[in-house]
Amino acid sequence: MMRRKNGNKRYFTRMGTRKKVHTFVRVKPTDDFAHEMIKYGDDNKSIDIHLKKDTRRGVVNNQQTDWSFKLDGVLHNASQDLVYETVAKDVVAQALDGYNGTIMCYGQTGAGKTYTMTGTTENYKHRGILPRALQQVFRMIEERPTHAITVRVSYLEIYNESLFDLLSTLPYVGPSVTPMTIVENPQGVFIKGLSVHLTSQEEDAFSLLFEGETNRIIASHTMNKNSSRSHCIFTIYVEVHSRTLSDEKYITSKINLVDLAGSERLGKSGSEGRVLKEATYINKSLSFLEQAIIALGDQKREHVPFRQCKLTHTLKDSLGGNCNMVLLTNIYGEAAQLEETLSSLRFASRMKLVTTEPAINEKYDAERMVKNLEKELALLKQELAIHDSLANRTLVNYDPMDEIQIAEINSQVRRYLEGTLDEIDIINLRQIQEVFNQFRVVLSQQEQEVESALRRKYTLIDKNDFAAISAVQKAGLVDVDGHLVGEPDGQGFGLGVTPFSAKPGKKSKSKKTFKEQLSSSARKEGASSPVSGKELDVSTSKTQLTPSSKEGDVKDMTIRERETSSTEPLPSDSPKEELRPPRPSTPPPKPVAFEDFKNERGSEINRIFKENKSILNERRKRASETTQRINAIKREMDVTKEALNFQKSLREKQGEYENKGLMIIDEEEFLLILKLKDLKKQYRTEYQDLRDLRAEIQYCQHLVDQCRHRLLTEFDIWYNESFFIPEDLQVALKPGGSIRPGMVPVSRIMSLGEDAQDKFSQLQQVLLPEGPDSVAFYNAKVKTEQKHNYLKTMMGLQQAHRK
Repeated sequence: MMRRKNGNKRYFTRMGTRKKVHTFVRVKPTDDFAHEMIKYGDDNKSIDIHLKKDTRRGVVNNQQTDWSFKLDGVLHNASQDLVYETVAKDVVAQALDGYNGTIMCYGQTGAGKTYTMTGTTENYKHRGILPRALQQVFRMIEERPTHAITVRVSYLEIYNESLFDLLSTLPYVGPSVTPMTIVENPQGVFIKGLSVHLTSQEEDAFSLLFEGETNRIIASHTMNKNSSRSHCIFTIYVEVHSRTLSDEKYITSKINLVDLAGSERLGKSGSEGRVLKEATYINKSLSFLEQAIIALGDQKREHVPFRQCKLTHTLKDSLGGNCNMVLLTNIYGEAAQLEETLSSLRFASRMKLVTTEPAINEKYDAERMVKNLEKELALLKQELAIHDSLANRTLVNYDPMDEIQIAEINSQVRRYLEGTLDEIDIINLRQIQEVFNQFRVVLSQQEQEVESALRRKYTLIDKNDFAAISAVQKAGLVDVDGHLVGEPDGQGFGLGVTPFSAKPGKKSKSKKTFKEQLSSSARKEGASSPVSGKELDVSTSKTQLTPSSKEGDVKDMTIRERETSSTEPLPSDSPKEELRPPRPSTPPPKPVAFEDFKNERGSEINRIFKENKSILNERRKRASETTQRINAIKREMDVTKEALNFQKSLREKQGEYENKGLMIIDEEEFLLILKLKDLKKQYRTEYQDLRDLRAEIQYCQHLVDQCRHRLLTEFDIWYNESFFIPEDLQVALKPGGSIRPGMVPVSRIMSLGEDAQDKFSQLQQVLLPEGPDSVAFYNAKVKTEQKHNYLKTMMGLQQAHRK
């Protein structure tokens, strides 16, 4: 086990065994596959490349024509499901056990790296490694109720050797003032300034993914219509705490999902201008990445050039470090791209030479460590008491001293100082510390007694209180140099200056005494009292506070007026149903029309909506009650475990008995074991009920959302028909009108009032019953699209307003 120390925290990493990097190849499907030049091995783990000799070099030449590459797997015509099962599933599964993981997609531009890593956000079935990894993480969390697992994510983009946070557009993040930098510490490499977001459910994680995807930089060239112009690293941070064990250890891990920008030949891609500059940076960083891989694969090399570019520096602890690493190389299967295919396969073969050393990342929880140390301290005190009793030292007490014992030590110290006590008996270390403490207390009390005696005789002034000194000088009691003028009124008192050792706590009291005496003497001389100045200050401060309170009242009144003005017009514009004309000249407000619609044409849909909502609330209430029962059972389990551990420790102290090799326990411990077994059974049963209720809640919520959507859709149709469609067209659309069935296609009629959101909702209703796991995926997609549509609309309105 290797120990790493950083400040007050200690990190423990359980050493693992060295292993090779797993490399896979995925071939992009094409109609023009080069069967004569590309051959796959029978074991589906090798790929052979054959090139015909160039006749322009002559009959005799040394041109290499055959290459063979041995890999961990070749994925040809493979679905997204098969790719994830083969490449990423084991890496993600081991992350919840404390192992870091890195999955990297490498290859030529347009070879399918982004499709493999992210997939298509429009179709749930074609999603890539990244959304599937998020889904697997949350599925595994549901299967581990005995652990408290937190998930955080971040999304980094490296564009033209600059770092960007793809999630900085979120409203609660905002733009960063300082640029992002790469920082190294004993725990690894992290990006300073990169926002990390806590995700408690699958839908939130998908929303963050889609938010980052919309901010990625893409461009078009001859090789790829939507080419990624940057390297992107999506990181999932996992932290696992045990709910049942009191051990202070917990494990952490992170999964780096790297989508590299594609290498491209400028002659084939035809890049120009900005795209040409981006391609230069991309090829340069990929070249440095290859140099780092070559250095890692060479056992004789001591230095690895990680700092040559931002990409290799960021992935320093992921390339040949403490993680499970998988490289997925994407290639073309066409003859025209064979040269780039050979380059990508050579990179994969070099990566296969790199070794990593996966290990479990263990950390220690400071709060739990303190609790365990307190338990251990109590046991050590009991052990020490046993040793003292055996050594006939029964009077020794190691607990903190109470007030009676402290008072007794104080009495002994005073008698020792007075000389009536020759020596103080010392028993333990606590008593020694308390004796010195009481010496300090006695000394402080004596200083206070001396100071109080001086105050009774003199009026003390602090040297640093310049206001008091100037007031004394004005009164004529002290000269300019601070010397006493005389003894006024024959009272025999003088004015002195307090020494620097005077207590600051007594300052206010001395000032008050001095000012009282000074005011009496000043009144005799006809001077103004200093107290009146103080009262004037207080009154001034009060007048300064008055405007702020008035401003607050004005603000409150303004807010109330706005609320009143916003709510008052609604009742005035709501005419009764009987008095409303058949076709008003101006349409009524939508809120008023919506209430009428729910009472008339949409009454049945509204009734179903209310019933589904009541069922949903009832399921939520039952889920809350079940959760409370689960928590109660969990608390009872903890109490039972503590009692069982106490019985076990008691049995070990008293001595264990065996009969024919079997351990003999008493009846109380046996009953505790049976009780714990029953509680665990109840816990599992209640937890299964809770999972079923959550599934029902999810289904009921879906029904409520459907009813709400249908209610709003029907209302829009009714509102348009009632107030916007001309009356002659309404007559034509009626059963006896001029438009006969069959004259207009049904699909055309149904799609007249549909927009893109309605079509997407209908598609969602068709697909969701076939894949219930896709609910979070599609919900996150809808929310992201709605957000960006809203932002585009607001920006358009702002620009129009400026014009």
